[in-house]
Amino acid sequence: MIKNIAFGVFLLVSGFFFAQNTAMSGAEAKAFVSKVSSDTKGIKTLQSDFTQTKKMDFLDKSIVTYGKMSLQTPNMLSWKYTKPYQYSIVFKSNKIFINDQGKKSSVDAKSKTFEKINKLIVGSSNGTMFNDPEFTVTYFKNGNYNVAKFIPKTSQLLKYIKQIELFFPKNQSTVSQVNMTEASGDTTNIVFKNTKINASIPASEFTL
Repeated sequence: MIKNIAFGVFLLVSGFFFAQNTAMSGAEAKAFVSKVSSDTKGIKTLQSDFTQTKKMDFLDKSIVTYGKMSLQTPNMLSWKYTKPYQYSIVFKSNKIFINDQGKKSSVDAKSKTFEKINKLIVGSSNGTMFNDPEFTVTYFKNGNYNVAKFIPKTSQLLKYIKQIELFFPKNQSTVSQVNMTEASGDTTNIVFKNTKINASIPASEFTL
């Protein structure tokens, strides 16, 4: 269950884009990181609708779900799946709160895996994820996107995650897509739309 939550959170989190990626030069990567970090410093809240597509090796069809993500810095994050089922996950005060179609529970989020997943998601809104010492980050570009690829360094994270790709539309400093490949080869892909920055978020969004 905990593993499923971790992968469900990541995402969160988008279709594959087959445009040819080319590696950024050192100067391009430095300029990209600097711009994202600078542009996102003022973000206090982030809200977005999302479509999540999960492809699993043993299933013929992908699992597609829809919902809403809400983030409030420094450390509150809510994923609410609304279709085809209702399932909510809230990260708050080093705990994960879950509402599975009316069945509520909580999980201690201080484990290293949950700490890193939560930190990376929150960090994607303010640029701090580029400095995470437990990931090797490489940078790519194509005609439409700048792409940051994260490879876990620790054996603990490598048990679950092979790589995570964050897609930034050209001339935009917030993530529009997340692609995650699990250690098993299964993929979780999330596309965000209708993103709102620094709009007021009711406290109820982080309460289950």
